[in-house]
Amino acid sequence: MKSRFVRVSLLLSTGLIAVQLWAGQLNQSGQQVFSGEVTDTFCAPKKSHEEMMNENKTMGRDKQTCAQKCAQMGAKYVLLDTSKGTVYELDDQGKAAAFAGQEVRVVGTLENNQLKIAHIDAGSSAVASGR
Repeated sequence: MKSRFVRVSLLLSTGLIAVQLWAGQLNQSGQQVFSGEVTDTFCAPKKSHEEMMNENKTMGRDKQTCAQKCAQMGAKYVLLDTSKGTVYELDDQGKAAAFAGQEVRVVGTLENNQLKIAHIDAGSSAVASGR
């Protein structure tokens, strides 16, 4: 009887931990937390700015300058989740521009691979990679 009680207790506590982790990734309004680098549609497919900066010296020598120059040439800002290699379109280019080339944490909703930004801030979090 005691071992059955221990198993049920373990199962319940494991379930509670899973619910808490899930709740941390999805808030009440259905928004999710994403993390990655704000980059551009020219550099995101290669997951790096190196090739662009090496081919064209006017692109600068850092991620921020390269992303900004690409945007001036017609690229759109995107979020590159480097841990998963996934690229998300960003709906608010103005908000994204302020974080060009930086690691960010974005709270928003994902619709048809477009991330609608509710909030964006510099830095990332281990929990922020949840989908």
